[in-house]
Amino acid sequence: MAHLGSRRGRVLALPAGLALTASLGLLPSGAASAAEPGVAPAAAAVATNGEKLSYVVNVEGGHWTAASVKRAIAAAGGEIVIAYDRIGVIVVHSRNPAFARQMRMVRGVVSAGATRTAPLSVQFDDSVDEGGQTPAPGLIEAAAAAATAGQDPMEPLQWDLRSIKADKAHEKTLGSSEVTVGVIDTGVDDTHPDLAPNFDAAASANCVSGKPDTTPGSWRPMPGESDHGTHVAGTVAAAKNGVGITGVAPGVKVSGIKVSTPDGYFYTEAVVCGFVWAAEHGVDITNNSYYTDPWKFACTTDEDQKALVEAVTRASRYAEKKGAVNVASAGNSKFDLAADEILDNSSPNDGTPGDRVIDPSVCLDFPAQLPGVVTVSATGAKDLKASYSNYGLGVVDVAAPGGDRTEFQTPDAPAVNGRVWSTSVNGGYAYKAGTSMAAPHASGVLALLKSAHPKASPAALKALLYAQADERSCTDPYDIDGNGTVDAVCEGGREKNGFYGAGLVDALDAVRTH
Repeated sequence: MAHLGSRRGRVLALPAGLALTASLGLLPSGAASAAEPGVAPAAAAVATNGEKLSYVVNVEGGHWTAASVKRAIAAAGGEIVIAYDRIGVIVVHSRNPAFARQMRMVRGVVSAGATRTAPLSVQFDDSVDEGGQTPAPGLIEAAAAAATAGQDPMEPLQWDLRSIKADKAHEKTLGSSEVTVGVIDTGVDDTHPDLAPNFDAAASANCVSGKPDTTPGSWRPMPGESDHGTHVAGTVAAAKNGVGITGVAPGVKVSGIKVSTPDGYFYTEAVVCGFVWAAEHGVDITNNSYYTDPWKFACTTDEDQKALVEAVTRASRYAEKKGAVNVASAGNSKFDLAADEILDNSSPNDGTPGDRVIDPSVCLDFPAQLPGVVTVSATGAKDLKASYSNYGLGVVDVAAPGGDRTEFQTPDAPAVNGRVWSTSVNGGYAYKAGTSMAAPHASGVLALLKSAHPKASPAALKALLYAQADERSCTDPYDIDGNGTVDAVCEGGREKNGFYGAGLVDALDAVRTH
């Protein structure tokens, strides 16, 4: 889910207070079984009276293996939704309760697992406040009055741009329209006047089913659905056009790749589709402000859960191989992702959660903890770690503004709210806070870097991002609410630590020529 609030992680934005996200590594491939290729292990009749669930089947080998596995899927009562043969991931629906177990016995299958615990037919209605906050009366008028020449009318409210020197960067360049940031999220309202000028429809799609739908407008949130992705898109690339706000990279393109259900669940098949779509449609940076449902941490020691991690790992690596830098929010649970153990009491979030103590080195918040992904923690208006932000030495790569409670980190005037102000649906604007809001600041800086270095590889762009980040020492002691109790312990030195990684992203350095 996106890192939101209560429901486990929808989107990483917080309620008028705050929200959640994170992720990490690869799995060893499973050994092939001795079962005959193309034959589901067998003898007993295949059950077809169970709940209809969605699965991913991860295969190894060439097209011959994939073809034989597809025959085995049919024999086990599976219906293929789509096969991503270039990464060896097959999305399947089945009513056979033993489908995953049977597929794991088929030669050529590395892993297989259900992507959810609730049946496909179920529609949930337990959405939560995603952190949107409407402005106080007169706020917009006051901001416009404070705007200086060259500023969009609401830019005075954007303390976050000043925090990473994006306002100074814009004096040099707004970024290149040849660069596209794909917002893999709840959908993007491209009709918004601050987003329409920079929207890339050709790189947009609806991936909720696991199979891309390119029907015009399918990438938009439907009425009543979350504005989370629209808010993220504005932070990245709202146009500098005399209207509303300004994005970190207001001259680049942004696309909407919708992967969340109407109730805000980000399931594996949709996330895989999102990365593959981005990889094959010229997306330069993907922004991922969510964790993959229904497990807050998917354990690679569990046969079902490890298949989900494997599938998204393959898809994210494919996107990077095709030239994209993948950025993800670290999460909003105040967890130390480098700890020996964490109590997860919210998984599975589409069924009946239970308490379990997990090791975050093998149970991953993904995509944030996957190899190669840029993991972003959140800071507030005083450039301190946000009260809710996850952290962890060796996990967090960089920090960026995500906002915090105004009483914890009050911005300098003329800004008046410690949360992040950005675009919302129906032409509106809203405040949100969360690592969901931090990630798009890093994505925007990467877009400026890509603009300046169009031939740079993903590895080179990441190296520049880390090298140019403004180093920040550990906040010690960290007592964000001032009640005399230490709220989190930061490990590491000034050059790299668990709160801020390599430091706070720097938009101005990204556009300087060296």
